[in-house]
Amino acid sequence: MSQIVVLKVGMSCEGCVGAVKRVLGKLEGVESYDIDLKEQKVTVKGNVPPEAILQTVSKTGKKTSFWEDATATPAEAESKATEAVPPA
Repeated sequence: MSQIVVLKVGMSCEGCVGAVKRVLGKLEGVESYDIDLKEQKVTVKGNVPPEAILQTVSKTGKKTSFWEDATATPAEAESKATEAVPPA
């Protein structure tokens, strides 16, 4: 079952976006991703543990952390479980 992980990534230009795209494109289990340079927000959908996504994006050298205001709850972002989240 897919889950959504939202990260805050310190990107300043299209080159940064390209670096993030490259590492996410190689990560097995990623179904799709959206990169918002202005918001410095990366949303990843797939069957990949959140920590693995965080570590993979961190390899670009960009400051990376879980998004505080994510549509997913912080507990979901920290959990490796793939259960559905009840509506808020």
